[in-house]
Amino acid sequence: MRVLVTGGAGFIGSAVCRHLVQTCASEVLNIDKLTYAASPRSLADMETDSRYRFLQVDICDRAAMDEALASFDPDVIVHLAAESHVDRSITGPAAFMETNIIGTYTLLEATLAWWRRLPQGRQEHFRFLHVSTDEVYGSLGETDRFTETTPYDPRSPYSASKAASDHLVMAWHHTYGLPTLISNCSNNYGPFQFPEKLIPNMIIKALHGEPLPIYGDGSNVRDWLHVEDHARALQLLWERGKPGEKYNIGGNAERSNLQVVKTICTIMDELHPQGAPHDRLITFVADRPGHDWRYAIDCSKLERETGWRPSRSFETGLRDTVQWYLDRRDWWQPILDNTYRGERLGLVK
Repeated sequence: MRVLVTGGAGFIGSAVCRHLVQTCASEVLNIDKLTYAASPRSLADMETDSRYRFLQVDICDRAAMDEALASFDPDVIVHLAAESHVDRSITGPAAFMETNIIGTYTLLEATLAWWRRLPQGRQEHFRFLHVSTDEVYGSLGETDRFTETTPYDPRSPYSASKAASDHLVMAWHHTYGLPTLISNCSNNYGPFQFPEKLIPNMIIKALHGEPLPIYGDGSNVRDWLHVEDHARALQLLWERGKPGEKYNIGGNAERSNLQVVKTICTIMDELHPQGAPHDRLITFVADRPGHDWRYAIDCSKLERETGWRPSRSFETGLRDTVQWYLDRRDWWQPILDNTYRGERLGLVK
């Protein structure tokens, strides 16, 4: 199995690459532009593995995409390359429009041209899996969950750009017959996540005894999915999912932001008692503009059609994640020194 992964040096992409090479023994071509949130060090263990290749190019570069497809000749494309941080999209939406919309269009066009030249049997078995987000659905009230038929209602520049890319992928299937699938996942967490995201940000700030800023009153709810469970779900989707269909992927772990941070503090009290009690560091700050109140995923379609289930509880996965960040200062400290210093993003001036 030859799998081309776009954005494979990012958080979810690197987990997919590790899963494919180390667990599935697949051949992987990782295409990544290496923007600020990408980290080749997340894939350091595979650099000498003959089944893994890396190509630093932009998915907006049509000629580079044509060449990569022709030379690698993939059986599957997993499209993860995207700008993904809501706060950054508020103050700098242009990069999100360029990568998430124009980049997806360019990749679809290159893939379609290459796919049309394949023998019929290869065409039928090829899959293009577009990895998206539950944020395209907008915000929920206290009840209900997002299903695959929930109308789109994006509220941020990030979610709007992902909604647009979802529609492009679906259009290329219905118009041109390209065998595409779309996944919409809930919030991911786990090792190798860039420190601007909630969970690693809180862990690192707690370790340093810094204030733990929570937007608003902390009541906003998200469903949490461990990144390694997500990688496994994506593999099952391109193996068992139906082209032209959408699939939601969630961890069945709804928690408010305040609950998440308090749980991190409890774990830190155990693993790093010098700073206890860490919940004294919790600080409430002005809310994010347009902050969706609640996300919740109904992933019964995925479970029914592929047999996938989350392999770990949120509490177990979060404890493992906290321990990983405590053990792997060598991975995140260079990011804080050179790329992101923990400052708040996404303020509207």
